[in-house]
Amino acid sequence: MSYQLEGLRILIIDDNAHIRQLLRTILYAVGIHAIDVAEDGVTGFDSFCRLEYDLVFTDYEMEPISGLDLVDMIRTSHKSPNPYVPIIMISSYSDGDRVQSARDRGVTEFLAKPFTVDVLMSRLESVIEEPRPFVRTESYFGPDRRRKQDPRYNGPERRTTELEKVDVSVRDLSKQQRDALQASQANANKIAGD
Repeated sequence: MSYQLEGLRILIIDDNAHIRQLLRTILYAVGIHAIDVAEDGVTGFDSFCRLEYDLVFTDYEMEPISGLDLVDMIRTSHKSPNPYVPIIMISSYSDGDRVQSARDRGVTEFLAKPFTVDVLMSRLESVIEEPRPFVRTESYFGPDRRRKQDPRYNGPERRTTELEKVDVSVRDLSKQQRDALQASQANANKIAGD
């Protein structure tokens, strides 16, 4: 990965001081210096609402609100300044149910603890190089959850590979949401082009 990462602003939300410091140290070493940290979801969401972040790392299990509830707030709260921000969920438990639960709440990537620098960088690279379109349904808003077609699924709402059929209609977004989406896309293009 050869990107200009200096312009990124990252928010790390984790109740474990060691993990916060570890992530901060690794990200700083690769050139990301605008890094803020929060020790719980409430403080993290307050920080998220005050500044523009390009990426959020959050722990799965925290108090007083869980990482999943924090993801819901970022994706759906009217207070959220950028519901399209990439979110990397971190957890000591990486069983399939937990990963699927995080994905179904709108997480962009999942990072299992303990992690290596290479695995962390691969998640960061995925967020930058392969941004997924956002999908809005009655029960979900977040990045497209499909990484591949599942041949076992044959339900009534058969998914399509045609991107234009994915419900990401810009005209249905508020001005604030359109501005946030354009800013995120411009930043992703800038990072990928540098």
